[in-house]
Amino acid sequence: MIRLTLRSLRADALRLLLSSLAIVLGVGFVAGTLMLTDGMRAGAYERAGTFDRHTDLGVYAGTDPLPPVLVDRVRAVDGVAAAEGELTGSGGVVGSDGRPVLGYGVLAAIPTDPALRSYDLTAGRLPDRPGEVVLDASTVREEGFTLGAPVQVGGSTGAARAYTLVGAVDVAGTARDVGGPFIGLVGADALAVTGEPGYGRIMVAVAPGTSGEAVAERLAGVTTTGATVKSRQQILDDAVDDAVRDLKQFGMVLLTFAGVAVVVAGFVIANTFAIVLAQRTRRTALLRLVGATRGQVFRATLLESAVLGLSASALGVLAGAGLAAGLAAGLSTLDLPLTGEVMLTRSTVLLCVALGTAITVAAACVPAWQGTRVAPVAALTDAAVQVTRRAGRVRLTIGALVFAAGVAALAVAATVGQIALVALGGMLTFFGIVLYGPVLVPALVRLFGAPARLLLGATAGLAVANAVRNPRRVSATATALVIGIGLVSAFVVGAGSVKVGIERAVDAQIGVDYLVTGVGSDLPAALADELAARPELGVVHERRSRVVDGVEIRAAHPALVGRTLTGTVAGDDGELGPGAVLVHRQLAEARGWTVGTPVTLAGRSFRVAAVVTADEAAQADPGVAEGHVVDMVDADFARLFPTRRGFLAEVDPADGVPAEQARAAVEAVVARYPTVNLMDQAAYKKMLTGTVDMLLAFVTALLGLAVVIALVGVANTLSLSVVERTRENAVLRAVGLTRGRMRAMLAVEAVLMALVGAVLGMALGTGVSAGAMAFVARIGGEFTLVLAWGRLGLMLAVAVLAALLASVLPARRALSRPVVEALGAE
Repeated sequence: MIRLTLRSLRADALRLLLSSLAIVLGVGFVAGTLMLTDGMRAGAYERAGTFDRHTDLGVYAGTDPLPPVLVDRVRAVDGVAAAEGELTGSGGVVGSDGRPVLGYGVLAAIPTDPALRSYDLTAGRLPDRPGEVVLDASTVREEGFTLGAPVQVGGSTGAARAYTLVGAVDVAGTARDVGGPFIGLVGADALAVTGEPGYGRIMVAVAPGTSGEAVAERLAGVTTTGATVKSRQQILDDAVDDAVRDLKQFGMVLLTFAGVAVVVAGFVIANTFAIVLAQRTRRTALLRLVGATRGQVFRATLLESAVLGLSASALGVLAGAGLAAGLAAGLSTLDLPLTGEVMLTRSTVLLCVALGTAITVAAACVPAWQGTRVAPVAALTDAAVQVTRRAGRVRLTIGALVFAAGVAALAVAATVGQIALVALGGMLTFFGIVLYGPVLVPALVRLFGAPARLLLGATAGLAVANAVRNPRRVSATATALVIGIGLVSAFVVGAGSVKVGIERAVDAQIGVDYLVTGVGSDLPAALADELAARPELGVVHERRSRVVDGVEIRAAHPALVGRTLTGTVAGDDGELGPGAVLVHRQLAEARGWTVGTPVTLAGRSFRVAAVVTADEAAQADPGVAEGHVVDMVDADFARLFPTRRGFLAEVDPADGVPAEQARAAVEAVVARYPTVNLMDQAAYKKMLTGTVDMLLAFVTALLGLAVVIALVGVANTLSLSVVERTRENAVLRAVGLTRGRMRAMLAVEAVLMALVGAVLGMALGTGVSAGAMAFVARIGGEFTLVLAWGRLGLMLAVAVLAALLASVLPARRALSRPVVEALGAE
């Protein structure tokens, strides 16, 4: 029986080729993900502790930074050979062209004691005294900086100032390589530039011959409240955890998409075996007639699927290596702190081969079981070639109920915005499509085929009849497409809706020409005052807020505050000025405040100028009750909270000043602050939505493989159907069907299968997105469902085009045999 099984496998090798391609792609995705993440993890372990090669102990801050004076106390502890404070924050560098170097800049305090220095120099030396700086090698090279020359460095405390460049270091691939420049200063300068009151940790080197545990106990006695002392092993363990934490999440995301691809491949395999075994009905019946038992036939089919899965999985591992290399190259272009080489391990090979084989065998189980039900007498009748079998009533009834429940759940979720209901509705709808597909999919094929019949006449009619002659088959083929296109559609529609919501919020809340934003941190302290001092600028407003006693106090500008208000309940919002505030309605009702009432805020007295209403959905602080907000002018806010900074400044030209002149004035100021960006409204929108676009492109690329596998299933189904209809097609050609019309018939059949799967997937994805947008809107913001017609239309066009391409080889096969020979085919 084993020999016969292998011969059957060789005989049907071409028929199973496309199905094995589905497994190759699915397993390749899993293998590529594991190879990539294994390489990244190995690199992360190697780089963990890069800056602690000479650190024996560390004193780590709790909720409050460690004061600089503590460094001297630690240094005086018996057994301590060296101690230096370290902090990491953000900073910026002015490039050789006078503009800030792009990217988020990491600024770190570098030890001056040689016993604690762990940086890899590529040129020069590390800073020894205040006024010296070291930069990463790539920034030095790209900007053309020379050692010994001044470099402008700035942070959150003020404008950039000159530091002498004394060296270049290699930080590539470490936690301090995040796409922007790396800036190394001595401790005092790092504190001054970042504005931090103290260090994040104190690095300690233990004197030779001294017990580290004993020194750690002594350090615990001199540290501040909340600080902790860590051994070298603890420091390295924490560094490893930090290095691989994001990598684990990234790997889980990739494996999720890989799982989708494998599930789609399983659908394709199951459908393929169902078709192939149906075409072997007479052969199977002959085996039963000569004495083969049902168990032998079943085991033989499973053996065949295991051999197919094993060989396809092995090829999938090889394909995964190429996919991993492509993913690694793609990540390198995104300036992400995820680097590493592709690594193939024995566990990856074994896992992927076992997974691919198991999926193939599992997918073949049901078709194999159904194939054993062939009666031996079928070998003597033409019933042996009858492969159409209707779905059971129980399955269809359950499927209809599940499908209706899923659609209802999505409809309710789009109204109430419950994320659990969105997930439940999506899953129920999909399973309803799987179960009720033998009725739903053929009905849609007939519906979509009606226009084709009007255009192509009998040719399209034959295509529709061929597509629906086996409802279970066409349903399984379309369902594989539903998974991939449904997920892509959900992300496309959801991302488009989020983008539109963000852009609408910017239009509603930003009414100025220019915006100055901080890069990874708040705006420097003196920036707004310098901008306000320029005569070319009429409005300069730094957005700031502070929560005091459950009330959000916000800085406001009289010329801008009106655009965020939806109404005035009492008083005149135009009276906002020094000593006068606007109180939002909910707070006024809760506290009993009215127009003219004196109120105390943060220890100072103010007068209520007006009670107003606003769109509180955009309220920034989620810890404040809705509407518990007070607006006051910038000057009053600065007096109450002089150290409070904002991340955004709104700027408008003065009356009569051209926009270009105003922009030049802003640029002249901003050029001295390398940690800020200047942009107009369009650029600001693009910045806010850029992450959405990048995520959408990334997700679409990953899910695209699932769609490709599903389209392989369309080609596979059509190819096997052509084999099944060899004599029938020959009859059609004999009675006058031209070669062109034969190609058109198969093309229409492929397009209808792909079209139904794509439309169902888009409908499912749109329903999930509607519920998700309702959930996001309930959390906060004016988010509504926006259909991305252009992208959805493009997806539909790509699916149709791919289906047309998928019909080429089956059509060539259908036309390759002479009519007379095909008429005599079994």
